[in-house]
Amino acid sequence: MDIKIMSRELTPFEHLVANHLCDGLSNSAIARTTSHSEKVIENTVSRMARAFGMKSDGNTNIRVLLALAYRTHFGDGSLDKLNVDCSHNKIGDDGIRYCEKHTD
Repeated sequence: MDIKIMSRELTPFEHLVANHLCDGLSNSAIARTTSHSEKVIENTVSRMARAFGMKSDGNTNIRVLLALAYRTHFGDGSLDKLNVDCSHNKIGDDGIRYCEKHTD
C-alpha cells in the first residue's frame, strides 16, 4: 500500500484520536476517553486514513498503518509514554540520553 504525505492538515480532534491510536487504544476505548460515540471515532479514523491516502483492501490493518504514518509525520510520543528507549539513543558527554536521529 502506498502512503502519501497528508493531503490536508488534521483537525485537533483527529490529532487526539491519532495519538490514542498510537497508544494502542481500541475505538471503544478512544470513544470512552474522549466522551464520543464509537461511530464518531470510526468516522474520524476513516477521515484520517483518507488524508494519508490509505484505502482498506481487506488485507491491511488501516489502524496500524495510520498509527505508523502518524508517528512518522508527527513523532514518536507514544514511546515516551511507554518509557521505551529509541534505538538511536546515545549517552552524551553530559550523561543525558538523546536520540541521534530524531533531533532538531
